[in-house]
Amino acid sequence: MKVFFHQDFYRVYTSDPAAAAGRMESVVSALEGEADFLEPAPASREEILAAHTPAHVRQVETMGLYGIAALAAGGAVAAARAGMEAPAFAAIRPPGHHASADSAWGFCFFNNMAVALLSLKNQGLIQTAHVLDFDLHFGDGNVNILKPLGWVSIHNPDAADRAGYLDQVEQELSVAEADVFAVSAGFDNHMDDWGGTLATEDYQEMGRMAAAAAKKRGAGCFGVLEGGYNHAMLGQNALAFVKGMQEGWEG
Repeated sequence: MKVFFHQDFYRVYTSDPAAAAGRMESVVSALEGEADFLEPAPASREEILAAHTPAHVRQVETMGLYGIAALAAGGAVAAARAGMEAPAFAAIRPPGHHASADSAWGFCFFNNMAVALLSLKNQGLIQTAHVLDFDLHFGDGNVNILKPLGWVSIHNPDAADRAGYLDQVEQELSVAEADVFAVSAGFDNHMDDWGGTLATEDYQEMGRMAAAAAKKRGAGCFGVLEGGYNHAMLGQNALAFVKGMQEGWEG
């Protein structure tokens, strides 16, 4: 599977947990040997402005974070394009699902998912999209930017137990119709992370379900890294998700 990663994502660019030293090392070390790593280019200013206001872009520039945020968005765009042929994953940071058109919080700056999906749409590669956001925290930025467009359906599972959570995901994916199935893959709801709910094998199962749904409908499939803060488990959870996507596509 293609995994999009850049050495600059190792850089500690702020003091927040998403930017902590060792976080991306955990992901890369787990995926090495299991994936083909490719280096993305930054998203273009035009691609970013399709999702964000000029004022917000200027604010990110003022913070000195435009370069790393544009690179993360570019990783998502690259994974989305590759995902139209076979499942792909963007191992990127900063995360993005709390970034709205004109504001951002929760360790996010640009909305990587929104930039990627709008890029696909504007290039005529898709007409519709479905987003599964299994991060612990509700992806308000994804909803704020993408939901009003009318061609994106978004599911943020909210069950408090593992079985119910997976049931919700399965039910939504069974009825979703889209040209691409995209996953905001935050791993902070793991039983050894902030949320304390899901097991590593649950991420593998959700990856499998998402890719299987995409294959069944002749659609694309990709994931982008969002949260996940226990470095001891993050890489294993990301690996499980990537393996699941591969299994769902090949099954």
